[in-house]
Amino acid sequence: MAAVQLALAAGAQVTVDVRIDSLQLLVGEQTGITLDVSCNANQKVQLPALQLGHQLVPDVEVVKILPADTTYLNDRARLQVTQKYIVTAWDSSFYYLPPMAVMVDGKKYESKSLALKVYTMDVDTLNLDNYFGPKSEMDAPFDWEDWRWVAWGSLLMVLLALVGVTVLVSLRTGTPIIRIIRRKPKLPPHQVALQEIEKIKNERTWAQEDSKEYYTQLTDTLRTYIRDRYKFNALEMTSGEIIERLTEENDEEALRELRDLFNTADLVKFAKYSTLINENDANLMTALEYINQTKVEVDERQEQEVEIETPEVKHHRIAKLTKRCVVAVCALGFLGLLCWIVYRVVDLLL
Repeated sequence: MAAVQLALAAGAQVTVDVRIDSLQLLVGEQTGITLDVSCNANQKVQLPALQLGHQLVPDVEVVKILPADTTYLNDRARLQVTQKYIVTAWDSSFYYLPPMAVMVDGKKYESKSLALKVYTMDVDTLNLDNYFGPKSEMDAPFDWEDWRWVAWGSLLMVLLALVGVTVLVSLRTGTPIIRIIRRKPKLPPHQVALQEIEKIKNERTWAQEDSKEYYTQLTDTLRTYIRDRYKFNALEMTSGEIIERLTEENDEEALRELRDLFNTADLVKFAKYSTLINENDANLMTALEYINQTKVEVDERQEQEVEIETPEVKHHRIAKLTKRCVVAVCALGFLGLLCWIVYRVVDLLL
């Protein structure tokens, strides 16, 4: 038990130490005084209230106070605070520096005292002509090496400005984009569907061998026709959804055979149902009859303006885009160089 109390007492010990960097110096030279305070981490430390210009003793003045440094020791159980002061002396003499007082938890602790010996410069009073007074400030001579990069940067900035302005003028006064407009007849939905069915009809020789591909092309043609004719997305709908939607547009007579065609197509595509040649031809005729019954006649002379982009137009667009990029790069380069040159000139002048 006594050993534990002794350890606690040792742990609670407060130590104050001070040291000086140099015990001797000339008048006007500086030296550092370092104050170290060690205590428990939970204790409050109050350092000496020294300020710039404060004199430790007459003619020994504090000229700089460095930030205090705090270090934790022994797993953060102990705290060490280090404070450094820079002092100078204005007269030659032997100085006794009194102890520095530190407050720890309201209790005063003092460091040891220090000694400082200050010497003066030896002056030859018999040859005063060997000593000269202060000289006035001199302007540094011009050095081309200091301004070389500023000159090259200025030249590059001028070149970027010339290139950017030239390309910008060419961009604004150049030939506008040429668009060739050609009138191309737009076929109505039923004519497009009939052309597709004619292609399927010409290839019906392979329908028996590949019924799935045959009915896929046939139903896709019908779905595309229904989409363009009735303006709903039949390509993304099931056969039942298409028939249900068409009941609002067609009568039951027109939908009966179309429903049978879609049912057969679903069986072929999803249930591996095999069909005969005459059954395929019958379904092809069903598709033709449905299209002819529901088609809307339009003026075949109706045409639509379609914009066709020729290789010349594409080349012109690329050239215009390239000019814009060149102008942007020149502008950014010009601004960057301008900022750098201003910064460099100010740095050299100051």
